[in-house]
Amino acid sequence: RLYQIPFGMPNCEDESEARTLHLVGDFSAPAEFFVTLGVFSFLYSMAALVLYLRFHSLYTENTKLPFADFCVTVCFAFFWLVAAAAWGKGLSDVKAATRPSTLISAMGVCQSDGVVCNVGTTPAMGLANISVVR
Repeated sequence: RLYQIPFGMPNCEDESEARTLHLVGDFSAPAEFFVTLGVFSFLYSMAALVLYLRFHSLYTENTKLPFADFCVTVCFAFFWLVAAAAWGKGLSDVKAATRPSTLISAMGVCQSDGVVCNVGTTPAMGLANISVVR
């Protein structure tokens, strides 16, 4: 939800007051899908672990239970692939929206003649990149 993030832009006409701009974009859906799937996968893994360890005889005697477990595991694997792809696309959109050159081009004060705008820092995206890879 980048639209909730404000940042100050200096106002060259009136030095004392800065305008507040907001970033553009809402890329929360892929991130929420990725995290929700992770939570459900964790809960299913814990339930399966209890089933394997505590009710081992029930698991080995029933022929439908291992097949159902296999089907649920295949579904989770597919959804992990989809969630990782969605989060990867969402992250690339976040990077594009927060790229310093994009922000500078959105600031009207930087478009004036004789004004040079420089980037103070670049966003650190290392941990976000790792979240897509895993």
